[in-house]
Amino acid sequence: MLSVKDIVEQGYDKIAEDYYSHRDLNKFNGELEKFSELIPPNARVLDVGSGAGIPTAKFLVKKGFKVTGVDISNSMLELAQKNVPEGDFIKMDINNLDFPENSFDGLISVYTLFHIPRKKHGKIFQDFYKILDKEGILMINTGISESESFTRFFGVKMFWSNYSPDKTLDLVKDAGFSILFEGILVRGGEYQYWIFGKK
Repeated sequence: MLSVKDIVEQGYDKIAEDYYSHRDLNKFNGELEKFSELIPPNARVLDVGSGAGIPTAKFLVKKGFKVTGVDISNSMLELAQKNVPEGDFIKMDINNLDFPENSFDGLISVYTLFHIPRKKHGKIFQDFYKILDKEGILMINTGISESESFTRFFGVKMFWSNYSPDKTLDLVKDAGFSILFEGILVRGGEYQYWIFGKK
């Protein structure tokens, strides 16, 4: 029986090109701009769940930031390296981020956490805190309602898992972050819960 990680990894390996051909690649440029203004020039940024590198990594390298992306899907990583040759893309599991403490000035994880069993979210936020440098900036989003299920997504089986926004906010605070912004935003016709935090 496949693990949740295997289902997500194999699913995105199969749908990578189709998924990105249907994405609105500019829908959260406003959030990326805000993030860019919060981090120092030439900042080191980690994009967790970097997908095909667009829009996040591409947007940030154009701003002069040094971007490292991690993802579990080989197909996504290949697309990212092609789409953003200036970025550094590594196959890595969000549950086992292998970076020293204080490695990055900023960390983004969007459209990713809802594919991870929610019981692991608290530890993930603690890991994010450790690998961010002093006063490092966090930007994440998750779903807006507490749920955990499998569905069909672009023709493949996919896993989804969310806490309520209040619970997610508590976990981010418990990890040590100061909250700069939190709220439900509509982007590309989708509702997600967004948090900007600071170490």
